[in-house]
Amino acid sequence: MVKEHSTAKMLALKTELEVAQELAARVRTARLQLGWSQDELARRAGLRPATYRLFEQTGRIALLRLLRVLSVLGRLPDVDQVCALSDAPRSLDELLVPERQRGRRTKRA
Repeated sequence: MVKEHSTAKMLALKTELEVAQELAARVRTARLQLGWSQDELARRAGLRPATYRLFEQTGRIALLRLLRVLSVLGRLPDVDQVCALSDAPRSLDELLVPERQRGRRTKRA
């Protein structure tokens, strides 16, 4: 299993830190589009302003804090799909639709 992880790491185009920094930059852009200061977003997310500022500068933040930030930005549903199974039902309606059964082929005479 360790070997698989190192192989995946070699094939990655970006490091974890680069992805985190790019995510922080996208969150910053979303915040600015709303016209919010760092302090305002931190307040709405229930974070200390220093914690939020550190996130924007470095990309480092605890997962639950990041989820709070994304929630106040209205982006939590995007994250909810990370690593989701593609064949899993996406809604209650989809779950309640009966699965279609394949019919048997009959021989022609």
